[in-house]
Amino acid sequence: MFNRDRWNEILEVLTTNWFRTLLTAFGVFWGIFILILLLAAGKGLENGIRQDFGDIATNTMFMWTRTVSKSYEGMAKGRRYNYRLSDVEDIKQNVPNLRFISPRNQLGGFNGTNNVVRGLNTGAFNVYGDYPEIINQDPMNITSGRFINYGDINEKRKVAIIGDGVKKSLYDKDETVIGTYIKIQGVNFMVIGTYTKKSSGGDSEEGQKEIFVPFTSFSQAFNMGDRVGWMAITAMDGTPITSIKQDIFDIVKKNHKIHPGDERAVGHFDLYEQFNRVESLFMALRVIAYFVGTLVLLSGVIGVSNIMLIVVKERTKEIGIRRALGASPGNIRAQILTESIFLTIISGMAGIVFGALLIYVINYVIDIIGPIDMFLNPSVDLRVITIALTILVVSGLLAGLIPAQNAIKLKPVEALRTE
Repeated sequence: MFNRDRWNEILEVLTTNWFRTLLTAFGVFWGIFILILLLAAGKGLENGIRQDFGDIATNTMFMWTRTVSKSYEGMAKGRRYNYRLSDVEDIKQNVPNLRFISPRNQLGGFNGTNNVVRGLNTGAFNVYGDYPEIINQDPMNITSGRFINYGDINEKRKVAIIGDGVKKSLYDKDETVIGTYIKIQGVNFMVIGTYTKKSSGGDSEEGQKEIFVPFTSFSQAFNMGDRVGWMAITAMDGTPITSIKQDIFDIVKKNHKIHPGDERAVGHFDLYEQFNRVESLFMALRVIAYFVGTLVLLSGVIGVSNIMLIVVKERTKEIGIRRALGASPGNIRAQILTESIFLTIISGMAGIVFGALLIYVINYVIDIIGPIDMFLNPSVDLRVITIALTILVVSGLLAGLIPAQNAIKLKPVEALRTE
């Protein structure tokens, strides 16, 4: 129940020596402020790194061929080999818990020579021969038309989906794209769709300068036969690709007479493994933030406890009078604890408010100057605020507990004799 006299007394005690109270409150303010700031900075780093991964499926492995480093079954080391469509089928049939497996072929690139022509405009772009599943592994937003389907695959249609960067390079601003033709290394492909996407590694501009065509028509147009340049393989949820990738390697090595112990022959990038390392880093950053912030907050709580001990000492005679007039030990304890919690919560809430304002200013500046590499949208969620408030309440109780116990141990007669 609200007791006006008690709260008037609390305010009088805390404002009697306002400078001392302000210095004491600053310790708690600074602890919460640092905690909020560290957590927000960690979240900003996490958001930035996650953006670098883009929307790509993280339980995915990319696999390509490299030079064989060991001789085996009469085959010399140092030879090159190519994946085949039969390898893709063997992997599908013999490795369980695979969600998608997408063979790819590729030509060109922005560092290469011009390979795409439309009218008088030319450009150098990455061109991929793909299956429809690739859009689930490397998601993109289809802005017009459609993506590749199995009708295109089965009928070997010479159709293409182009990125917005390709569109800007080869077409006028308001020109219709769907239904037009582009020439890729001398072969005409009809444009059936356009896309935008977020690219990993912060290379979003080049991510829009790619062209996707059906794998079968790519192979036919550019004399690839049944060769496969590389594969994107995604495992089912709950089955890390890391745990089954060795089974995939074994199948490929058997098919191409590669020594089982040759670690070089099969090149791969395990995105799941890399993402897990980053997740571990995020967890470590959160633990460090809580640890450092709690230590700083603890120093403030110790300051509150010390000041409350001084306040109890200064009010020894007052406490003796109240005890002599019939105040119970519980009443005295409640008074001291309330003062401690009130001071802690007020200073802590000030720390939360100032921390939130600083985070707002940082986000505002980022919006003005543009994205910062590996740092995006620093923030704290409601759960963090709830944890901070819980820490404040517990800290206030701990800070006032010892002074409150000292207060109720005072005997009225001895307290009244104190000068």
